[in-house]
Amino acid sequence: MAKKNKQHIVPFTFIDLFAGLGGFHQALSALGGCCVFASELKEDLQKLYRLNFPNVTIKGDITKVDIKKDIPAHDVLCGGFPCQPFSKAGNQEGFNDSQGRGNMFDYIMIIVRHHRPKYVFLENVANLKTHDEGHTWKVIKQKLEDAHYAVYDRILSPHDFGYPQHRKRIYIVAIREDLCEHEYKFPEPTNEVCDIHAIIDEEDTDVQMIKQETRHQLDIWEEFLHHVAESGHTVGGFPIWSMEFGATYNYEGKKPSLQTVKQLNGKKGKFGKTIKGSTLEECLAQLPVYAQPSRREKKNETEFPDWKKKYIRQNREFYELNKEWLKPWLKKIKGWQNSHIKFEWNCGKDVEFTLEDKLIQFRASGIRVKLATFAPTLNLVGTQIPILPWIEGRPREGTKYSNRGRYLSVKEAAALQGMDNIQFGTEEFRLSNTCIYEALGNAVNVQIVKLIAEKILNHE
Repeated sequence: MAKKNKQHIVPFTFIDLFAGLGGFHQALSALGGCCVFASELKEDLQKLYRLNFPNVTIKGDITKVDIKKDIPAHDVLCGGFPCQPFSKAGNQEGFNDSQGRGNMFDYIMIIVRHHRPKYVFLENVANLKTHDEGHTWKVIKQKLEDAHYAVYDRILSPHDFGYPQHRKRIYIVAIREDLCEHEYKFPEPTNEVCDIHAIIDEEDTDVQMIKQETRHQLDIWEEFLHHVAESGHTVGGFPIWSMEFGATYNYEGKKPSLQTVKQLNGKKGKFGKTIKGSTLEECLAQLPVYAQPSRREKKNETEFPDWKKKYIRQNREFYELNKEWLKPWLKKIKGWQNSHIKFEWNCGKDVEFTLEDKLIQFRASGIRVKLATFAPTLNLVGTQIPILPWIEGRPREGTKYSNRGRYLSVKEAAALQGMDNIQFGTEEFRLSNTCIYEALGNAVNVQIVKLIAEKILNHE
C-alpha cells in the first residue's frame, strides 16, 4: 500500500474508534488518510468531532454499532481504547472492569475479524504491558495473532522526540500477515532537548491565574528553598514530609498500628507534638497521615515497607541538620491540607533553589517541582494542571486571584498534544475548560501517532 518515501504514501482509509478529540484523525489525515467512520461514547465530544471533522460519520456507543452496515471497509483501524481499567491511577481491574470498559478490546477484535484491515494501530497506558503480571498484554497479543496479524509494541513518550511532554504510552501496531514480509520497526527516539517555553504564550489572555492562597503557599515553600540554599544543604532524592519534622515514634520493627498505647504515649508524632492518648486509635490519629493505618496496606504486613522507612529516616535526618530555621518556618504551614505540606523537588541539586523558573503541580502526593523542560503528563485530573509561577497577569480587582503565576492554558495544553488547530466549540456550544483539560488528558498525542503512522504506511 505504501512506498518507503513518506512523500509517496498513497491515499488510504481509516476508522477512528474511541475517538475523543480525534488525535488519530489529525495525525493520519495529515498523511493523506481519509476517515470513513468514527465512534465516541461521550456526546459532547461527538459534537466537537463533528465541528472539527464535519465530513465524517460519527456514532456513539461502539457496542451498539452494526459492524456490517455502519462501518465501511478500511485500511487502518485506529483506537485509543479505554485506559482507566489498566492505569496506575485507576483500580487496575483490566478486563474485569466493573463499568465494562475492560472488554472494549473485544469489540475491536470483532471489527478486525470482519473487515480484516491491513493495519491495526492502538494506544494505551504504559501500565497495560505489566498489568496483571503481564497476563492482560498476553491476551491482547494472542487475540491479534490468532486473527493472523503480526504484533509489535513499544512504549514511547513525546519528550523522547523533543516534544515537551512526558507521556509514556504503549503503542501497538498489528500488521496483517499477508503484508508482513519484514519486521516493523518503531521510530527511534531522537532525545532532542525539550523546552516548555516553545509552547508557552506569555501574552495569552485566555488564562486562569492561581489563587492568592496558592501564591502564598508557593512563597512559603520559596522561603524554605532559600533557607536550604543558605544553610549549604540540598533537597532532592526524597520527598519532604514536613509532618515528620520533630517526630520520634518508632517506625522500625512493628508499624505503629501494631504497637501498644504504652509504646506510643510520650513519643512525638506529627510536627514533633507529644502523643497523648488513652486508646490506640487516639494515639495513631496523632501520627503523620502516612504512618496511620491505610486501606491500601497489606493485611499481613507487620512493618512499613522499606521505601517508607527510608523516607522517614531521611526526613528526620534533614530536620536534625536544619531544625534551627525549620522550627519557626513550620509554624507557617500548620493548618494546610496534607498534600500541601509535602514537597517533591525533581530538579536535581545543580540548579538554583527557586520555584520561579520551574513547573509546579499540586498533587495528592505533594507539591511537585520540576525543570521547565517538558510538562508532566496531562491527565484527567483538572486540579493537577501545571503552574507557570513566573508569568504575570491582571486578574480583576477584588478577586481572590494572584497577579503572578498561572496555570497552563487550554491553548498550551492542546499544543502539548499536537492539537494546535483544534476547535473546542462555537458561540452556541463550547466545552468548559475543566472538560477540555480532561479530554486533552485522555487524548492520544498527535506528534507521536504521526511518527508511528508514517512508519506503518511505509512498511513493506
